[in-house]
Amino acid sequence: MNNQLSLCPCQSKRGLRLKNKANILIVDDDIEMAETLFDILTELGHHVEIANDGFKAIQKVKAQTFDVILMDIKMPAMNGVETCKEIKRIQPKAVVMMMTAYSVEDLVAEALKEGAYGVWYKPVEIEKVIELIELFQEKGALLLIVDDDLSTCETLTDILKEKGYSIAHVSSGKEAIQIVKEKDFDIVFIDVKMPVMNGLETYLALRKIRPNIKVVMMTAYRQEVQNLVEEAIRHDVYTCIYKPFDIKKLLKIIEGILASKTKAEIQQMAAD
Repeated sequence: MNNQLSLCPCQSKRGLRLKNKANILIVDDDIEMAETLFDILTELGHHVEIANDGFKAIQKVKAQTFDVILMDIKMPAMNGVETCKEIKRIQPKAVVMMMTAYSVEDLVAEALKEGAYGVWYKPVEIEKVIELIELFQEKGALLLIVDDDLSTCETLTDILKEKGYSIAHVSSGKEAIQIVKEKDFDIVFIDVKMPVMNGLETYLALRKIRPNIKVVMMTAYRQEVQNLVEEAIRHDVYTCIYKPFDIKKLLKIIEGILASKTKAEIQQMAAD
């Protein structure tokens, strides 16, 4: 049987060593494929487990949490889609990347519908496996707070730093434009009501710099700035949150934005 992994000729396994140890599950009835992946990822310093069918995979997922699950679509008894669906029921945030050597577009579409992050076609490039794992090992997103109210900036900074996020804050739209030219923030929080340049004007200016920027508007004046909020949402602002903040809701919004951003990156990675 041919080895179903490929390495770029200019790279060795040693040269691809990952930054941090990850917990990885390989689910594939092709024993040689699974063992080859196991050997490479173990040599790179990761904890790797193998399940040769869906039933064993489910048992392992019940027993522990995996950073990344690499799963073959076409397996006997329980295929990868059925396995993915059950894994997502047990661990809704599980990162599952499907693999296949066959043209099974119906199963591919169903896998994506069930929450798989993407599909790789065999032979799988080990560089892509490593890129996927590293993407999920990155700690903390980079967030920007734009608000002329210093107390709001300090409160949000304290809360979000505790959750492991990296925070920058500025007090005006002009400062926001300058810093966004220099750094690519994962999420930007902008107060709607600011002097000189309001939140909507700031957002539209930031979009010209970074068209895909993710922005959450903030305001303590629900009625007074309703028109600005509605206009911002028409221009694809993610949402608006109201002061005083519901912290649980705020953190859920951040997690949702980061999850959707990461999923889009992975799907693009799978398509490349």
